[in-house]
Amino acid sequence: MTEPRGQLETYPSGDPLAAAGPVDAVVFDWGGTVTPWHTVDLRAQWVAFADGVGAIACQMTDIATRLLAAEDDAWREGREHGSSARLGEILESVGFPPGDPRTVAGQAAYEEFWEPHTFTHPAIPYLWEGLRDKGIRVGVLSNTIWTREYHHGVFARDGVLDLIDGDVYSSEVAWVKPHPEIFLAAAEAVGVAPERCVYVGDRSYEDVHGPQQVGMRAIWVPHSDIPEAQQVSHQATPDAIAHELGDIADIVATWRGER
Repeated sequence: MTEPRGQLETYPSGDPLAAAGPVDAVVFDWGGTVTPWHTVDLRAQWVAFADGVGAIACQMTDIATRLLAAEDDAWREGREHGSSARLGEILESVGFPPGDPRTVAGQAAYEEFWEPHTFTHPAIPYLWEGLRDKGIRVGVLSNTIWTREYHHGVFARDGVLDLIDGDVYSSEVAWVKPHPEIFLAAAEAVGVAPERCVYVGDRSYEDVHGPQQVGMRAIWVPHSDIPEAQQVSHQATPDAIAHELGDIADIVATWRGER
């Protein structure tokens, strides 16, 4: 386990006990937190989809351009209005309906493109096992256009699905982070009151401002290179900063009075 990097860095308040109190659940962001941050060429994902469809060169460019624009629009709506989106809706909006053989083939190529970027961080199994050994429930809350089934397949592949006590994906509800309702849904999924939950994530707007609105404490993991276009100005300050995933167990133990 990695030692904390120092009180003033790990605890923005300067007081490690400032956020002390019961912690019965820790809920994690997925992309960039449970999975290591990867800088991905987002246009390339849709080129892979178009290639899977079997499009010729000129069609591939058009398909990829339209899909990238549709995805950008969906995420912009989420940042500005809190509304969620789904992969199937994005595909259908540019002429690839569910069940169509072209859609199925394209999506298979799309998922193959993403697979190298979905692997669970090697520190996560030990962290989650350690939390659960202390009676702390583990949750996942992700802004995603992918289905619950897809995410469960990823977690099962990596041997951590049975360590998750509750999970919520924006693709199956009406909201995205930082909308308060999605954090309340996550608290309900793990069966713990929001004020006894801690949220962990790499995006300060979604993962610090968001959970604090409903009384959750927020641990920020500032190791991701968030594109400037995806950043939103806000005034929230994290309750703690974890420079490594291993720091999270130490922070939670301090808040619970175990250190």
